[in-house]
Amino acid sequence: MFSRDRRCQPGPGASKVGLVSEAAALRPRVASVDVARGIVMVLMAIDHVRVYAGVPAGGPTPGVFFTRWVTHFCAPAFVFLAGASVFLHRERAGTEGLTRWLLVRGALLIALELTLVRLAWTFNLGFDRYLLAGVLWMIGWCLILMVPLARLPSGPLAALGIAVIAGHHLIARLPEATVDAALSGGLGWLLRILYFGGPVGERPTLWVLYSLVPWIGVMAAGCAFGSVLRLTPERRNRACLAIGAAAVALFVLLRAPELYGDRPWRANESLPSWLSFLNTTKYPASLQFLLMTLGPLIAALPLLERATGPLGRALATFGRVPFGFYLMHIPLVHLLALAVALVRTPTAVGWLFHDHPLRPGPVPDGYVWSLGLLYAVTALAVALLYPPCAWLAREKARRRHAWLSYL
Repeated sequence: MFSRDRRCQPGPGASKVGLVSEAAALRPRVASVDVARGIVMVLMAIDHVRVYAGVPAGGPTPGVFFTRWVTHFCAPAFVFLAGASVFLHRERAGTEGLTRWLLVRGALLIALELTLVRLAWTFNLGFDRYLLAGVLWMIGWCLILMVPLARLPSGPLAALGIAVIAGHHLIARLPEATVDAALSGGLGWLLRILYFGGPVGERPTLWVLYSLVPWIGVMAAGCAFGSVLRLTPERRNRACLAIGAAAVALFVLLRAPELYGDRPWRANESLPSWLSFLNTTKYPASLQFLLMTLGPLIAALPLLERATGPLGRALATFGRVPFGFYLMHIPLVHLLALAVALVRTPTAVGWLFHDHPLRPGPVPDGYVWSLGLLYAVTALAVALLYPPCAWLAREKARRRHAWLSYL
């Protein structure tokens, strides 16, 4: 019926890019991706409440350990699914439109990380003392680096991404003296940004938390994974289960005998062995860390496709506006922490104006929250974020303003 409607037929001057964009716009969203993104947004909120709660990043007790461990899924999911978004945006906008989108969105993320997000984290104006190259900084630079990479076919792009993810550990095999000499040389600042992380400069203003390697490999692999998302639901589900299960199996095969990649776990005396087995390296992200997180994420996508109830719809709402959620949640969590401090420990209020999350200084005596309070404040923050996120998601769905594509 639709093929006979002249309104649906291209005119003589219709461009190939225009036809591709119109066809891509008609394709339905992959609901499981939105739900997965929503889940990791909530997990991210847990971790950022933990920062202001003074609870350590991991610890000898299972409760503290898993409060941090579950949040390890956030950064890999953000970057991998951002790569998939690059693939899907290329369908809608074509190569030229994609290049503009990558450059503008990448620059926007970097600028916001160093300005508004930095202010939201600290509530102080000591920009000359402390800037954080965090997850938005890293994603922004990776988007810019994807300008040439996104032109590659999915096969070579996947191979490149996997090579970076699996091969970056070879850098750790360099002699320590060689690494120290390189970091103290004229290009040491660039090496820290690319891989080693840490403070940049003699008076370190910029602290690199997320280096670009191996995350650019994760984004490249995610972009290649976009072609999997365009398979029929049956084939997509089979592919996701196969890829996810293979990643988890490879994690166990590499981690158990300590064959390659990550730090040893058997000799770790600060944690029980079963927790130490899961305590993989995040900065820079090890192969095992990424296998441990991306494997379950990919394998769970077929299951999340069925999350159509109220909870699933709420999570999908967050997942449709992850950037908006991110920008709103840090100042909200910070304000809630101040409210808690004013009630519980007024003398510790000053600590909440230090250089969070990386250099806040010692936690004041008597300030550390219980896990129950941490999770209660997280639940409150997520509930308060739902109305603005739902409004933003509706605006993105209803309106076609170009600026909304950057949120």
